Amino acid sequence: QVQLVESGGGLVQAGGSLRLSCVASGRTFSRYAMGWFRQAPGKERESVAARSWSGGSTYYPDSVKGRFTISRDNAKNTVYLQMNSLKPEDTAVYYCAAAETYYKVKTDPDYWGQGTQVTVSS
Repeated sequence: QVQLVESGGGLVQAGGSLRLSCVASGRTFSRYAMGWFRQAPGKERESVAARSWSGGSTYYPDSVKGRFTISRDNAKNTVYLQMNSLKPEDTAVYYCAAAETYYKVKTDPDYWGQGTQVTVSS
């Protein structure tokens, strides 16, 4: 079992930045692929970033590519999502996710955090 706790959400103006953090506890964090999803009101949850356990593979959809960066610190059992040049359409609840494979963390994660709200004002 893996427990995930996000933090770092909040209200920011368009063009600003936020960094989300997700601390993992439980099984060996370093062996899990990690990712971030978001869900806006009335929309489906979507993957916005993923990183393999080795860090050798990363994924970003076109909507955030060049603006969002996922990183991980295995010594701290923490994964981060740096979000720059934020837009009002980035407003959503952001969820941290973990899975045993890189493919699963992008599509059907095994574990989820509780979510943190990000609101971008225009």
